[in-house]
Amino acid sequence: MQTAQNGCLVHSHVPTSVKELVINWHITDECNYRCRYCYSTWKKSLLKTAIHDPKIMGKILIELFSFFDPSNTNNPLRSRLNWSQVRLSIAGGEPLLYTDQVMAITRMAKEMGFNLSLITNGSCLNKAPHELLSNLSALGVSLDSGTPFLNQTIGRRTSTGSVLSINDLLSAVSRGKKLNPDLKLKVNTVVNSINFNQDISRVIHKLKPNKWKVLRVLPVVSDNLTVTEDQFESFVNRHIHFSDILAVEDNQEMTESYLMIDPYGRFFQNSACNGTSNPYIYSDHIAHVGAKRAFSQIYFDASKFAARYPGTSDSLRRRV
Repeated sequence: MQTAQNGCLVHSHVPTSVKELVINWHITDECNYRCRYCYSTWKKSLLKTAIHDPKIMGKILIELFSFFDPSNTNNPLRSRLNWSQVRLSIAGGEPLLYTDQVMAITRMAKEMGFNLSLITNGSCLNKAPHELLSNLSALGVSLDSGTPFLNQTIGRRTSTGSVLSINDLLSAVSRGKKLNPDLKLKVNTVVNSINFNQDISRVIHKLKPNKWKVLRVLPVVSDNLTVTEDQFESFVNRHIHFSDILAVEDNQEMTESYLMIDPYGRFFQNSACNGTSNPYIYSDHIAHVGAKRAFSQIYFDASKFAARYPGTSDSLRRRV
């Protein structure tokens, strides 16, 4: 069965069960790195970014949990997806540039009933508060190469040219796991024209992540550092011995499959059906119109979302 939504032809889905519904809140577009493929570029708003307005920040969290609360059987997404928990994943930019605001978000979200995760480039991880690390169920670290020169070339360096060393990253992850033995580690690697011929097995062996997400650079904002399908597959095949933790996402799997909020408090989507010069489509502000109305203004592919998590049917999950 096919239906039209936001001017795009989409397929209806049989409800699929997952443990968690994950909401990715990109709280800032500011970062101390300058990755050349970065997609954290949003259409500016006249409003403040939500983290600089505590009332707006709190209202967004209340709206999100009320709407996506597992007990809310009236959520229209229920016709396509069933979930028993909801996780707020705090991302950026680099969220740890705003430690106080991240702490405020995590305290409120934890009290409401969210599970929590954080995605970081790792550069500030050693300074992350104990309380924050203790409250996370998962920690995501971005890592594109174990070679400093390649990381510099990609743009994974500060304005002074500093690059995160693997030893410092290992130390930061070890600290997090000592504070929180249940903390799950996820490594995110973006395959691009600079690192596609690399073998980073040694670094992955050292980090011992619970999950290694390998993504093909997504030309949402620009075509910078894009790779061919063969180049992407060559990277994946080179690391096939990590198949027990490897989660592969090509451009098709990534499109419309993430539930995302921008720094201003709007749902946004990297829609394949956009058809405009803007890289994203946006909802109204969640704090102004409520999560229900804002969510109705974007398309979210529940089957693609479910395919990346364990426990869904094998037919939905990409094989590596």
